[in-house]
Amino acid sequence: MSEASPIRKVALLTAGGFAPCLSAAVGKLVKRYSEVVPDAEIIAYQYGYHGLLTGTSTVIGPEARAAVEVLDRFGGSPIGNSRVKLTNAKNLVERGLVAEGQDPLQVAAEQLRADGVDVLHTIGGDDTNTTAADLAAYLEDNGYHLTVVGLPKTIDNDIVPIRQSLGAMTAAEQASRFAQNIIGEHRSNPRMLIVHEVMGRHCGWLTAAAARDYRAWLDTQEWNPAFGLSRERWDVHAVFLPELHIDMQAEAQRLRGIMDEIGNVNIFLSEGAGVPEIIAELEAAGEEVQRDPFGHVKLDTINPGAWFAKQFASLIGAEKTMVQKSGYFSRSARANDADLALIQEMVDLAVETAREGRSGVIGHDEERGDELRAVEFPRIGGGKAFDVDVPWFGELLADIGQPLVRAEGGQH
Repeated sequence: MSEASPIRKVALLTAGGFAPCLSAAVGKLVKRYSEVVPDAEIIAYQYGYHGLLTGTSTVIGPEARAAVEVLDRFGGSPIGNSRVKLTNAKNLVERGLVAEGQDPLQVAAEQLRADGVDVLHTIGGDDTNTTAADLAAYLEDNGYHLTVVGLPKTIDNDIVPIRQSLGAMTAAEQASRFAQNIIGEHRSNPRMLIVHEVMGRHCGWLTAAAARDYRAWLDTQEWNPAFGLSRERWDVHAVFLPELHIDMQAEAQRLRGIMDEIGNVNIFLSEGAGVPEIIAELEAAGEEVQRDPFGHVKLDTINPGAWFAKQFASLIGAEKTMVQKSGYFSRSARANDADLALIQEMVDLAVETAREGRSGVIGHDEERGDELRAVEFPRIGGGKAFDVDVPWFGELLADIGQPLVRAEGGQH
């Protein structure tokens, strides 16, 4: 392997929303550098780009490195996250992170230069990683070479062209665990409607995978129908995703039949399903739709689960409705074995790539035969739609009797 200039200082940051991979990814990066470049100093910017703008970092010293494997056993981020968009200067001025007239990108880049960072590892989604690429480009234009190697993190599994983002498999497993308790509520009232709202703004992968994992759990259970303990009552009866067209009247008729027969209905709902319709209804009523610094609609303020529950309750004759959200339960979990293996595979290549002085986001490149490689930053994007034509999803919908009708244009 031909190496670039020696690595003297490595910086890490995690950014965006949590996913069940951040702690383990930080730990495995520190461990791998300790093995192959033991003399390199490692620092962690606290709370992602927030810490980079404020110059707040922590040195990962010998004591921390000696116990770094502990990080595999925890969720969350040991170095902190925040939602900071470096191109939204107005928001950053309002938050006191930069002064009026300052270019946040320049402030962050100059902090990296001042700290003497040779390699920056970003663990985040498309915004996190493409922002890091902008920082590297700025520094390169100003005579300072910075190698940036990102790891793809998002429970939505919607980063283009990455086949599998870190944390998503664990999040689906945890959403299934959440449902295993919540759906027990179906006997708390006659004619019960339960809506399990799952994270996924643009992409329904997590909701679909959670329903798949939950139904796999159902396959392992024993039932006692004489007591009313039946798979039919515990099953998923509908899965609504941004990529699917939802015919409210037709689905209501189908679900009312299930309600009449077994006395309850359980829906798995992606939080991004039906959002354009909800926004249109709110704006028509003169209500302002709140958005975050990235311009994304604040989904918790429009409550898709509550909206769908209200729509269906009268249509299917529900006496009681319950909406439960598994998002924070799922995204703050520790990484499962499958994700730990994927994290290790990506970390090994991330460190090798950094030592060669190459930049990119590590992942299985769907446009290059699923090769694990450093994907070029200009090719990284967000909002990748879930492929509803994958066989397992078609089989799932067929099993529960729901027609597969794609949304116009592939998704809402």
